[in-house]
Amino acid sequence: MNEIATRAAKGDQLGKKYATQEVNFTAFQTLYTLAQCTPDLSVSDCQTCLKTAITYLPNCCPGKQGGRVVFASCNVRYELYPFYRFTAQQLPPPPPPKPVLHSPPALESKGKNKNSSTTIIAIVLPVVVSVVIFAGGLICILTRKSKKYDAVEQENGNEITTMESLQFDFSTIEAATNRFSVDNKLGEGGFGPVYKGKLPNGQQIAVKRLAVSSSQGLEEYKNEVALLAKLQHRNLVRLLGFCLEGAEKLLVYEFVPNKSLNYFLFDLEKQGELTWTKRYMIIGGIARGILYLHEDSRLKIIHRDLKISNILLDKDMNPKISDFGMARILGVDQSKATTNRVVGTYGYMPLEYAMHGHFSIKSDVYSFGVIILEIITGKKSSNFQQSDEDEDLLSHVWKHWNNGTPLELLDPSLGNSYSRIEVIRCIHIGLLCVQEDPSQRPTMENRVLMLNSYTITLVAPQRPSTFLIPTTDSNFTANELVSYQSDPSKSIPWSVNQVSISDMDPR
Repeated sequence: MNEIATRAAKGDQLGKKYATQEVNFTAFQTLYTLAQCTPDLSVSDCQTCLKTAITYLPNCCPGKQGGRVVFASCNVRYELYPFYRFTAQQLPPPPPPKPVLHSPPALESKGKNKNSSTTIIAIVLPVVVSVVIFAGGLICILTRKSKKYDAVEQENGNEITTMESLQFDFSTIEAATNRFSVDNKLGEGGFGPVYKGKLPNGQQIAVKRLAVSSSQGLEEYKNEVALLAKLQHRNLVRLLGFCLEGAEKLLVYEFVPNKSLNYFLFDLEKQGELTWTKRYMIIGGIARGILYLHEDSRLKIIHRDLKISNILLDKDMNPKISDFGMARILGVDQSKATTNRVVGTYGYMPLEYAMHGHFSIKSDVYSFGVIILEIITGKKSSNFQQSDEDEDLLSHVWKHWNNGTPLELLDPSLGNSYSRIEVIRCIHIGLLCVQEDPSQRPTMENRVLMLNSYTITLVAPQRPSTFLIPTTDSNFTANELVSYQSDPSKSIPWSVNQVSISDMDPR
């Protein structure tokens, strides 16, 4: 199977990531195998996806003559019958022609009629038997396939089907985490504790065990499973499976060794490990992950809970966006939506969402802007305390930007090891993202372009809206917020390139 996975990942001349192979299973049986990826995956991502799927085969189909593991972007299958269509290159050699039998001439009409009847029976009987066998086989295949999938529920009119191959037994997860031992505990979030585990095949995993009292209910749990099962991007945490047994609600993710960005950024001892080069790389990675959710995936997804603690870091400090329980899907032609249930975290939400329940891709853009400013300053948007004059992080950043002293915002742990142009540009982009008017916030496509190109000049930002923030991260209701009036007449007296042009859009 590993060999066929490699062939499928490389693809054929038409770019299709698909491969089949037949091998002699016994002296009388042939094993037919298939591996396939979606065309958007790279060779390495396709190979990783297929090899992960292959590791599930021993657990999903013990004692069966065939089996299949289906992921969002790849699948593998084996059977003892040719279940796939042969291509022109895979057509089996034609059988040798049957010898022509020459019957002796009939001597009378009775013998001729007898021979005709025998011939008709000889032709019709095999055809009837073949049809019966084919119908029986088709019924068996359809019956077995129907057992391999569980209908989960409909969300916003879209039927979401979760494959059996993503389901874990509770006993498997319990054994992997050493019965959820304290030694295996990685941390605890608002929805419950997270444990490190190890599957029988040696793969390390992270298991989120939702607490009974968790604010993430069954609907949010199913929402996260359904969304992440369809998404694959290097800057999104990968869902490996789930377990829903009785009161237990578990989510199984790839293990990300460096915990969250929150762990490094706001720890006085760990801050020094985040050099400016790493911080700039993390900002770019987060931007690409959000762009994938908004524009490049099969769905248009609004995360709605982007924050520092939901950004995980892999062994190379590449960021991975996590926690999709609050995410929502928008239609292809839909630009925004409204909810009566405002959920999220203080300091990361725009006023139109916090006060009126209006959310769109520009809501995530606002959260991204706050994250940029936190990464640069090393200060939390919530629990912000700088001076009596600065009520929140955005006011603090705007004051220095408006006074022409943006470099004074920089995290002191960076010392003098940073790029002045990159820092000022990132502050500029962060302020554009947190504009009060959603239409004045750039799209993620433009943000990624601005981060990757210095030739694009940025428009001057206006003063961002500000609001009172409590001293801890928490969910809130709209009437808890006190809004301040922004002053759109003020703008910065200087710009990086001394020129101002509008965002570039494709023709």
